Amino acid sequence: MSGRENVTAKRLMDACETLLCETDTLEDLTTRRIAIQAEATPSAIAYHFGSQEELITAVAERVYRRLNAERLSLLQKAVDRRAPAPADLEEVIAALVGPSIRWATDPKSSYPVLAHFTSMAQSHRDDVAHYRRIIDDVEHHRAFIPHLKRIAPWLDEVDIGWRLNCALGIRSQVTRNRPRTALLTNYQLDLDNVDLVIGRMVEVIAPMFRR
Repeated sequence: MSGRENVTAKRLMDACETLLCETDTLEDLTTRRIAIQAEATPSAIAYHFGSQEELITAVAERVYRRLNAERLSLLQKAVDRRAPAPADLEEVIAALVGPSIRWATDPKSSYPVLAHFTSMAQSHRDDVAHYRRIIDDVEHHRAFIPHLKRIAPWLDEVDIGWRLNCALGIRSQVTRNRPRTALLTNYQLDLDNVDLVIGRMVEVIAPMFRR
C-alpha cells in the first residue's frame, strides 16, 4: 500500500471513529457520511476495507488496543510496586476493570466504538468469531492470570479464568446498565464518581480470589 493509500485509510478510520462516537445506532452510520467526514469517496471504503462492517471492525480493533494498553500499563505498575512479592489484589482488580469504567463514563473517550462493535458482533450468528478478530494477537485479560495465580496459588488457571469472566461480567453490567445499577442501589451510589464505582466493584470482586 502506497503512502497516499495509507493516508486515505487512516482518514477513513479516523472519520469512522468520530462518527461512531457521535452516533446513537449503527443504522445512522452510512458509507456516505464516513466518506464525507474523511473527505474521500464511498468507493474508497470498499477499496481499503472491503465493506463498512470491515472498516468498523478495524476501528474497533484500534480502539480496543488503546484501551488494553492502558489496562496492561496499570497492571505492570501494580506488579512493579510490590515486586518481588505478589501484586496487591485490589490494585490488580482495579487495573482489570478500571479503564473500561473510566472510558465508559468519559464523554470524550472512544468507548462508544466498542459498544457499537459489540452490537454489530451480536447480530451475527458466530459472534465469538467477530470478537476474536479484534482480540487475536492482543495480550489482554489472560495477562492477568499469572499474577492472580501468584496472589491466589490455591486456584488453578481454570478457576482464575472463570472468576475473571465473572468479574468482567460485573464490569459490563455497571458500564452498560447504569439505570439498573442506580435502581438496585436505591440511587445511593454516585455513578458519576468513577473512583467510588471502581472501589465498590473491587470490593465485590476481590473475595472471589480469597480463601
